[in-house]
Amino acid sequence: MSVRRSILFVLTLLMISVLAACGNGDAEGAASESEAESANETIDMGQISWAENIAVTNMWKVILEEKGYDVKFHLLDMGTQMAALANDELDVNLEFWLPVQDKHYFERYQEEIDFSEEVWYDNAKVGLVVPAYMEDINSIEDLNENKDLFEGKIIGFDPGAGTMDVTEEMIEEYELEFELVPSSEPAMITVIEESVKAEEPVVAPLWNPHRVFSEMDLKYLEDPKKSFGETEKIHHAKRLGFADDYPEVDQWLKNWKMDDDAIGELMSYVAEAEAAGEDPIVGAEKWVDDNRELVDEWLSE
Repeated sequence: MSVRRSILFVLTLLMISVLAACGNGDAEGAASESEAESANETIDMGQISWAENIAVTNMWKVILEEKGYDVKFHLLDMGTQMAALANDELDVNLEFWLPVQDKHYFERYQEEIDFSEEVWYDNAKVGLVVPAYMEDINSIEDLNENKDLFEGKIIGFDPGAGTMDVTEEMIEEYELEFELVPSSEPAMITVIEESVKAEEPVVAPLWNPHRVFSEMDLKYLEDPKKSFGETEKIHHAKRLGFADDYPEVDQWLKNWKMDDDAIGELMSYVAEAEAAGEDPIVGAEKWVDDNRELVDEWLSE
């Protein structure tokens, strides 16, 4: 073979090798990218700075990320979450209260959002609370005659929350000479804690489940007009089409059920993690590890 032909032969072999390597690299790259996409599908989850919501959102983040999903939190008020679900900008909201607290959102968006029929907690309660040491104030009807004691203020939390709207309606229904002062849940709890320590008057809307009832001696005021309803049930809500895009996750959420002990323990674990300066997910991870049997029930078909 001549030197020229030998050189051409070697160059040809090198070209074939390079093309083969490029082809394999592209195929392997595409396969890897495809696997990464399927293994790390992102679920955009709404979060609200309420104790029970922080607990359950972190719990589901732990569960879903163990299954290969990537959960991204969006800290938004309830009104913004509902609009985002309706506009396909958010996948899931884990806490929606019916029949009273969030009914106006249900009525407004029932054609645009997939509100679950399934209930994950069926023993919720909402109402005005005062410290138990306020022995002479036991009903909402007692508030007006003690207006000066409370400086005419009901300490509230996040504007746009269903319970805040219901509280405004309650003020009108009972013709209370009170102003509802919005803030945030942590700020409201701080005011209640400081008032209790000083044994001073304070009135605020609160709800069960909530860890605060295990930390302070509070009582619900009687609600003769049933403005806050009676027993509330907590559902979840999803954007339309979520069930088609994530049928497995959709079924897991439908299977999800918690009783007083389960939600109470979860909230305690998360609160302990936060008190230790750790991320809430540390408490959620511990709870999931300690409750594998229950979690496995939710993840069944």
